[in-house]
Amino acid sequence: MKENIKMLSCLLLISIGTFAQKDKIKEAQSLFDKGNSQEALAILTKTEYLILNAPDEDKSDYYFLKGNVLKDLAVKNIDAANNFTLASQSYQDVFLYENESGKFKWTVKANMALKDMKASLVNGAMADFKAGNFKESAEKSYKVYLFDKKDTLNLCNAAASSINAKDFNAAVTYYEILKKINYSGKGVRYYATNKKTKEEDTFISPKARESAIQQGLYEKPRTESIPSKKIEINSNLAYAYLENKDYPKAESTYNYVLELNPNYIDAYINLAYLKLQMKKDLADEISSLGTTPAEMKQYDKLNAKKDDIARSAIPYLKKVLTLEPKNQDATKTLLGVYRSLDMNAEYNALKAGM
Repeated sequence: MKENIKMLSCLLLISIGTFAQKDKIKEAQSLFDKGNSQEALAILTKTEYLILNAPDEDKSDYYFLKGNVLKDLAVKNIDAANNFTLASQSYQDVFLYENESGKFKWTVKANMALKDMKASLVNGAMADFKAGNFKESAEKSYKVYLFDKKDTLNLCNAAASSINAKDFNAAVTYYEILKKINYSGKGVRYYATNKKTKEEDTFISPKARESAIQQGLYEKPRTESIPSKKIEINSNLAYAYLENKDYPKAESTYNYVLELNPNYIDAYINLAYLKLQMKKDLADEISSLGTTPAEMKQYDKLNAKKDDIARSAIPYLKKVLTLEPKNQDATKTLLGVYRSLDMNAEYNALKAGM
């Protein structure tokens, strides 16, 4: 009899918890309908523990509402990138519980919300980039990539935005992923002009574009070939390495760029800059030395190494001037190197040719 009483107590607690959760969902839904998403989220967050023992159908209601609330906050640009991610997770929970229950109440709407979120993130990333908010643009582009990893263009945009934001750690992470998946960006884009808006739209395939044209919605089809971005990707990755003072990886990556294009002037200039930056770091180390015998010995060693590094920049700068004789940046830098190494004959010859 006591066991029955205990079982009955447990069932009553579960029942009370379920009713309490339903009431909280209704309260949160009411606040959400009135536009008070932050208050609705606070209620849902505080009562999430109650959903653990609820039926799958109630869980589906809860996570669909939570996804909608988080999505609304993100669309309002309130911690957009993070809230979009959390909203996506909530919608994924909807798919999970409705698949388990076999009752697909919110699946279609949750799927549509995910697609809408992706479009909002893409548009938000573009708007942030145009406004100069590069870090925010990078975060949103990366979130889009996480939504749909087949759409690698968003990862490329995240990497480029990170370079503009001078967030070189993030840039290295994103560009290394692009290299790992062998992304080149090469492809074809299919355009047609919307008769109503008079603006060009892109299509995923020639068939999709042709269908829109046949329906009378579009005209003036245009196809554009997109060249490979491998040089740009590796050059930017090398630059990010360089800014992080990871000189071996930067040098290796710039050399790979030159394998792709032996006449790529920026790679030669940046390799020269890399050597001169290494020289500067050594000079800073030398200036910090004292006057003990051990430190004086270290001074001579580092000073000789410093000159060798500066000398190693010369071939890169001369190559630039071979490819582009009037390149002022390369000329000025090379003159500075000659002067620092007391290479007076070379300095005077280059100066006379200016």
